[in-house]
Amino acid sequence: MKVKVMVVGSGGREHAIIKKLKENDTIEKIFALPGNGGISKDAECVDIKATDIDAIVEFAEKNNIDFAVVAPDDPLVLGAVDKLAEKNIPAFGPNKNAAIIEGSKVFSKELMKKYGIPTAEYNVFGSAEKAVSFIKQNKKYPIVIKADGLALGKGVLICADEKEALDGIRSIMEDKVFGNSGSSIVIEEFLEGPEISVLAFTDGKTIKPMVSSMDHKRALDDDKGLNTGGMGTVAPNPYYTKDIEKECMEKIFIPTIEAMNKEGRTFKGCLYFGLMATKDGVKVIEYNCRFGDPETQVVLPLLKTDLFTIMRATVDGTLDKVDVEFSADNACCIMLASGGYPTDYKKGYEITGIENIKESEVYHSGTAIKDNKFITNGGRVLGVSATAKDLQKAIDKAYSDVKNIYFKDMHYRKDIGKRALQGEK
Repeated sequence: MKVKVMVVGSGGREHAIIKKLKENDTIEKIFALPGNGGISKDAECVDIKATDIDAIVEFAEKNNIDFAVVAPDDPLVLGAVDKLAEKNIPAFGPNKNAAIIEGSKVFSKELMKKYGIPTAEYNVFGSAEKAVSFIKQNKKYPIVIKADGLALGKGVLICADEKEALDGIRSIMEDKVFGNSGSSIVIEEFLEGPEISVLAFTDGKTIKPMVSSMDHKRALDDDKGLNTGGMGTVAPNPYYTKDIEKECMEKIFIPTIEAMNKEGRTFKGCLYFGLMATKDGVKVIEYNCRFGDPETQVVLPLLKTDLFTIMRATVDGTLDKVDVEFSADNACCIMLASGGYPTDYKKGYEITGIENIKESEVYHSGTAIKDNKFITNGGRVLGVSATAKDLQKAIDKAYSDVKNIYFKDMHYRKDIGKRALQGEK
């Protein structure tokens, strides 16, 4: 039977999901709400914001949508999956009471503490005054300050000294740079070690981790500059050894799923584990309630099992019946960003050269179409993803293809994968 699928979201992650779903020939039509310029070549874009839950549900009903994929954090935390379920529309993603694992940093830290899941030492503050008092007594730097709620992946500050920490508290709690997300904050110890991202499919009973990856958050080479939504990724992550994989399964992945069940918050969908391999073992830096961006752009190209089959099994509670397989290849994704990202940048520049890319997959993060041409329409504009038998070849392939693309003030890191290659030695 042919089915109609709706994907909520507008970035490179959604483009990667849509391209993978297109491999299933039972899907006759894919709608993207709202999608973007590049996505419009692979799905029908509908001008409905990802956070307009009522309009999303109304569209799904009117268009007889058989299955929905809610990809970004905001609509998940707002309860999009619950609202679709009320209309008997199955949707991939956690419901509202499970999405809190990302929606509230305070909740996730308290969950880990309660169930003995390894994470950084922390304190929670609901007032700037108490947070400032704590910082003035603290003598250990760097220290990490996190806004409690969602902040487009940017609500985390790593503070090198007291002045930075005090400025950080004021900007989050008093100036409200992240809006109401900063009403409470978490201040936690700074962990050291290689970072590892692991996305996992789960139906609340079974958990099937995907291939690991390594994100590059800083805007500039050598991990300098401001934190961004991610400037590139490689997969698999060489620091994610067999021993670490076993440790994570036993001490983090399964305990997290069990903890959520015990709290009456059964999690179904994609759970993202942001991890750090410290000298004292692996610890959780953060949870996300959805596919990461740009991790998805390296993980899904390596997925051999049909994505739609996995997503349906996740919703139906039959994930244990699906053999989730990944290729043994390596992947590298390089993000092409607008000059000035993540602070001030201009939009509307023409993008040329995408049609010359033969070796890599190009995922559109922030593009629009004007006069039949692609133009820039966001901070992160394109992700260029290549796969190869070894990591160096995947990196070389992606960078070679990046040279074909041009738009005014285009910025990208030149060292994506460098740390991973060092980890392989």
